[in-house]
Amino acid sequence: LRWAPWGRPGVKALVTAGLFVTTLWNLRFLLNPSKGSGEDSKHREPLVILVWEWPSKEVPNVSRDVCRELYGITGCQLTTERQLLHQADVVVFLHSRLQPGRDRLPKERLPGQNWVWVSLESPSNTRALAEWNQTFNWVMTYRQDSDIFIPYGKLVPNRSATVNIPAKTNLVSWVISNYHRTQKRAEVYKNLSKYLHVNIYGKANNKPLCKDCLLPTISKSKFYLAFENSIHRDYITEKLWRNSLLAGTVPVVLGPPRANYEQFVPADSFIHVNDFGSLEELATFLKTMNSSRYQQFFAWQRRFSVKLYTDWRERICTICTAYPHLPHGHLYPDLQSWFNS
Repeated sequence: LRWAPWGRPGVKALVTAGLFVTTLWNLRFLLNPSKGSGEDSKHREPLVILVWEWPSKEVPNVSRDVCRELYGITGCQLTTERQLLHQADVVVFLHSRLQPGRDRLPKERLPGQNWVWVSLESPSNTRALAEWNQTFNWVMTYRQDSDIFIPYGKLVPNRSATVNIPAKTNLVSWVISNYHRTQKRAEVYKNLSKYLHVNIYGKANNKPLCKDCLLPTISKSKFYLAFENSIHRDYITEKLWRNSLLAGTVPVVLGPPRANYEQFVPADSFIHVNDFGSLEELATFLKTMNSSRYQQFFAWQRRFSVKLYTDWRERICTICTAYPHLPHGHLYPDLQSWFNS
């Protein structure tokens, strides 16, 4: 550089040097863009989601652009072809399919590839979690604090302003397939049945209902025992969404606290077992309710309708919607502690 008087570099030399440095800096990103543009520049379009083993017994055809065709989610390719492992951005593992252990997983995880642990069961019905520490990047469950939240159902806005209450021929019904005396719901039912009659359907009572018979049968009851098989935060299943609200009956719920239910449905749309000092009080409340009071439980229908999540394709497609907002490179150090919290 040519030095000007008083020991300062000339202005022309400074400008030249500055342009040179700027050119080198920009050239760095042109030659190696992945370091400058973060995670978004790494993955391809569409996002490839590999389902390692499909959750249901019947594996649907996902070779088409099912996320776009069925749910309007673009840039999302589902596959069950394991030979595409090296192309997958995300690999999905259902917990019940992971048994008996790690030998069922891929031998390696590609750099930048994210693995998702999926479960719709409660912690009480989820075994062998301890061996999956430092394995999964994201969790996908019914819990609201999951990386990918997949509820059993939800209320969606509906301005129809109509209320539809099916004709009623009996007071209370319950559909139960797996009855175990040690469960809280078995104890509550046993004591409640001392004060009122409950119409019981399902395998546990040798009265199974066909798929198309379920809702028409339940709809004839004023109330439905939406009793969960175990009590955990956010564990609110089809017993509320399908068997009660969609069927057009009032749910009597046994599960997490009332405040947790009210995060999902209006406070005046259900009855909580814990609202009463005794089951005799609950039974009296149900048996003596007048028509006007009963109809108030259906006010939610003027503003909402029930949406059920039953198709695993829709659930898996939501990963693509959530993907840009998910933490990359994160691993759950203790999956069991998280799920039991």
